[in-house]
Amino acid sequence: MAVDAAGTAPPAAPRTALVIHGGAGFVPKDSISEAQRVAYHAALNRALDAGHAVLAKGGTALDAVTAAVVVLEEAPEFNAGKGAVFNAAGKHELDAAIMEGHTRRAGAVAGVTTVRNPIRLARAVMEHSPHVMLAGDGAEAFADTRPELERVPNTWFDTERRREQLEKAQRAERDKRAAVRDSDSDAAPYFGTVGAVALDARGHIAAATSTGGMTNKRYGRVGDAPIIGAGTWADDRCGVSGTGWGEFYIRAAAAHDICARVAYRGDSLQTAADEVINRLIPAAGGDGGAIALDRDGNIAMPFNSGSMFRGWVHPDGRRGTAIHEAEPER
Repeated sequence: MAVDAAGTAPPAAPRTALVIHGGAGFVPKDSISEAQRVAYHAALNRALDAGHAVLAKGGTALDAVTAAVVVLEEAPEFNAGKGAVFNAAGKHELDAAIMEGHTRRAGAVAGVTTVRNPIRLARAVMEHSPHVMLAGDGAEAFADTRPELERVPNTWFDTERRREQLEKAQRAERDKRAAVRDSDSDAAPYFGTVGAVALDARGHIAAATSTGGMTNKRYGRVGDAPIIGAGTWADDRCGVSGTGWGEFYIRAAAAHDICARVAYRGDSLQTAADEVINRLIPAAGGDGGAIALDRDGNIAMPFNSGSMFRGWVHPDGRRGTAIHEAEPER
C-alpha cells in the first residue's frame, strides 16, 4: 500500500455496492427465446448502469435504488410499471415501497392506477407526507398534489404478453385446473416484482421494491412488496427486497427477519438470507427469492424457485447479471 511523506496510508476508497432483481419464479431455460434472454439481460444492465452511476458520483443509496427501479418499471419484461400484470377486471393495480436504512424513513403505496413510476410516488409519500403507506384513491389523490409525478392512463401499462397471461389464468380458473397465480408457463409461477438495494459511499443503505402483483388478483389484493418489513426493509446494517408469493413473505416478515438475524444473532448476510428464503418460506408453503446487501458490501441473492432475474455490482467493481441457478455470473 502506498504511503505519504508522513508515513501514513491514504484513506481507503469508499465502498459502494448495488444489487437488483426482476423477479423470481420457475422459468425454464427453454421457455425463453434468445431474443427474450438478450432483452432481460439488457434491461438488468440498464438498471445497474442507472443505479451505479449515482453511487459512482457520490450520490445517496436512496437515489441509486430509485434510479434502478425506475428503469425496471419502464422495462416491459418485468411485472412492474409498464408490463404489470392484469387484475381480474382487466386493469392494473400497482404497489411499491422504499426505505432509507440509517433514518428508518419509509414510504409505500398500494393499488395505484395512474402513476407511471410507483416507486417515485412511494418516495414522495416518505418525503412529503407524514405517512408511511397510502392506498388506492387516497394514494392517487396524494399524487395529484405532486406535479413532478408523471400520470398515465391505466392502459399505458398494458402489454399483449400480460393480457395473454390473464386470459390463460381465467381459462384455468373456469376449468378448475390450477390455482390463480402469476404464471409465464402452465407449470409454475413467475413473480416479476422488481427491486434494488444499494450501499453508498457514506455507508448508508436503501431498499426499494415495485410490483404489479398477481395475475387475475381480486378484491384489492396487496402483497408483500409495499409492506415495510415483509417485502422491503433497510436499516443501518442491512437492506432487503423480496420477490415471491407475497402472502408467505408477509406472514414471515421476511425482509425484516433477514436483517434481524444479522443484527441480533450476528448471522452473516448469506446465512440469514438462506435461512429465511430457502427454509422458512418453503416450510410454510411459499417460494420465491430475495436480494440483500449489508454495510460491508456483502451481497446475497437466494432463491428457491429455479430462477431469479438479478444483477449486481460488488464493492470491488465485479459486476454481472443472471437468470438461472446454473448460469455463470456475467
